[in-house]
Amino acid sequence: MATDQEKQQRQDQGRSGAPRASETAVDFPEGDLSGWLTVLGSALILFSTFGVSLSFGVLEDHYTRIFLNQSSASDVSWIGSMQLFLDFSIGLPAGKLFDDGHFRLLMISGTTIYLFSFFMLSICEPNQYYQVFLSQGVGMGIGMGLLFVPAVSLPSHYFRAKRSLVMGMVFAGSSLGGVVFPVILNHLINGPIGFAWGIRTVAFITAVLLVIGNLLTKPRLPTKKQRAPEENAVLKLILKDGPYWLSVAGACLVLWGLFFPYFYLQLYAVLHGVDKGVAFYTITVLNAATIFGRTIPNFIADKYGALNVAIPMTTVSGGLVFAMLNLQSVASLFVFAAFYGFFSGACASRIGIAMFLLSLPLLTGAPITGAFLHPPAYTWWRAVTFSGVVQLSGVSLITVSRRMVARRKGTWKV
Repeated sequence: MATDQEKQQRQDQGRSGAPRASETAVDFPEGDLSGWLTVLGSALILFSTFGVSLSFGVLEDHYTRIFLNQSSASDVSWIGSMQLFLDFSIGLPAGKLFDDGHFRLLMISGTTIYLFSFFMLSICEPNQYYQVFLSQGVGMGIGMGLLFVPAVSLPSHYFRAKRSLVMGMVFAGSSLGGVVFPVILNHLINGPIGFAWGIRTVAFITAVLLVIGNLLTKPRLPTKKQRAPEENAVLKLILKDGPYWLSVAGACLVLWGLFFPYFYLQLYAVLHGVDKGVAFYTITVLNAATIFGRTIPNFIADKYGALNVAIPMTTVSGGLVFAMLNLQSVASLFVFAAFYGFFSGACASRIGIAMFLLSLPLLTGAPITGAFLHPPAYTWWRAVTFSGVVQLSGVSLITVSRRMVARRKGTWKV
C-alpha cells in the first residue's frame, strides 16, 4: 500500500495535466538538448497564442473607440474573454487526446485553426461584431485551446527538480508576446497600414513561430495506455482531495478579477487624457513585468513551495487593483502597470486538471467589469472594486487550503 507521502506525490504530479511515468530523479534528464529545445518550442507556442491574447487590451481600446464603436466595452470584452475561456476549457478534451498519444494531431489541428481564424479576422468589416467574435473569440480560442495543453505539458516530460522554473520560462514566452505584439498592433492598426494589414502582419509572424514551435517539441514519457494501472489512478485521488478543490475555488475567484487591467488599462489611459503615443505602451509595460513575475517566483517556489509563493503574490495583486482609482500622472500609470504585471504574473503559471472550472471566471470576468463601467460615463470604481474584492476573496480560500495541506504533510513547505 502506498504511503501518504507517495499519494501526495501522485496528486502533485496529476495537477500539471501531463502524463507521467514513475517520477524518480533518474528518469528525468533535467536539461538535455531535447528538453531545452522543447522548452523553447513551448515558449514560442505560448508567445504566438497566449501572448496575442494578453495583447487584447490594445484591441479592446481600438474596438471600443473605432472599429466596433457601436458596441459597448462590455460587449467587446466578450471577444477576448471567449478566447481565454476556450483556451482553458478545451484543455479537458485536449488533455484526453494528449494522454492517448495524439500529440501531433493536436499541434497540427490547433495551428491550422488558429492561423486560419487569425487571417479571417483581418477581413472582418467595421461594426460587424459577429464577424470579429467568431473569428477572434471562437476560432482563435479553439486553436489556442488545442495548442495550450501540449505546450504546457511537454516540458514536464524532461524536468522534475526544475519543473516550476521551467514552467515559468514557458509562460514567460506568453509574457514576451504580450510585450512585442501590443507595440506592433498599436503602431500598425492605428497607423497608415490600418487594421486589416496590421492583423495580417501579426498573423504572418505567429505562423512562422508556430511552425518552429511544432518542429522543436516532442513528447518523451509513455502514453496513458502504456503506463502502469496505479499511475492512472491519480484522478481518483484528486477527486477526493478537499484542500485541492478549495484552492481551485480560490483560483477561480482570483482569475475572475485578475485580467481587468489587462483588458482595460489602455482604454483607461486614453479616456483619462494620456497622450495616445504614451498610452499605447501601458499594456507592453504590464506584460513586460509579467516576464519576471512568471520566472522569479517560480524559481523560489521550487525551494519554498508553490502556495507559499502564490499567496503573498496574489494578495499584493488583488490589493494593487485599487490603486487604479488614484493614478494621477503618466508616471503613476506605468508604475502601476509594472507592479501589477509582476505580482499578477505568478498567478497565471498555475495549471491542472481543473482547467475547465478555471475557464468559467475567465469567460465572465472582463464582461462583468465592463458592465460595471457603465459607458459613456465609465464609473471605474465599481469595476476596480469588483476586481480587487474577488481576487482577495480567492486568496483567503487558497490560504485555508495551504494550511490544510501543510498540516497533512507535516511541513511548512507547500
